[in-house]
Amino acid sequence: MRLAIGDIHGCLTSLTTLLETVQPDKDDLVVTLGDYVDRGPNSKGVIDFLLEFRKEHQLVHLMGNHEIQMLRALEGKVHRDRFLSDLCGGKDTLRSYGGSFVDVPESHWEFMRSAELYHELDDHILVHAGLQANLSIDQQDQETYYYQRFYEQEPHCSGKTIVCGHTIQGDLPTNLGHAICLDTCAYGGGWLSALDLDTGRIWQSNERGQTRKMSLSDLG
Repeated sequence: MRLAIGDIHGCLTSLTTLLETVQPDKDDLVVTLGDYVDRGPNSKGVIDFLLEFRKEHQLVHLMGNHEIQMLRALEGKVHRDRFLSDLCGGKDTLRSYGGSFVDVPESHWEFMRSAELYHELDDHILVHAGLQANLSIDQQDQETYYYQRFYEQEPHCSGKTIVCGHTIQGDLPTNLGHAICLDTCAYGGGWLSALDLDTGRIWQSNERGQTRKMSLSDLG
């Protein structure tokens, strides 16, 4: 199994429920598409969980724009004010740690710093936000990995399917054929979505502990 998981945003119950349902084994590849922090209730718990999960599983964690914003918040007031604004949701993140940046363990800062910009497979490219279609994967403006909107995603020159998050799609993922978006607003009363790249199966869970299943073919 090669499993891609959309934007988590501090939704620990959704994440643990999802993985309990899917039950990937130690030989399966699990790729999280970024945005572990902000807006949801337990950003600290999400990263704690993933740090433990990767000890016995093949986890690749990608960089999301909310991790970039949290890291940049350490660099100066302008970035810090943005992170702590209602637009970003950083206050929710710090609250889960105890209230301030100094409460964030170094292991969590390192988890964010070590996140990959993208993960390329034989048939898919996994990235938080998207790719400029006419540029090879390693020639992108770095901000594109974090911030491009899904409606801007055209077929990539590699011919590979882009799998991303970042742009909320409502309750269901969107499949354009050349690109798939898995951001289904876990933090806003929606769902956390996961896709098995090999079979097209989709699992969803939410903060109420509910789950449901579907497939890419069900999305139309």
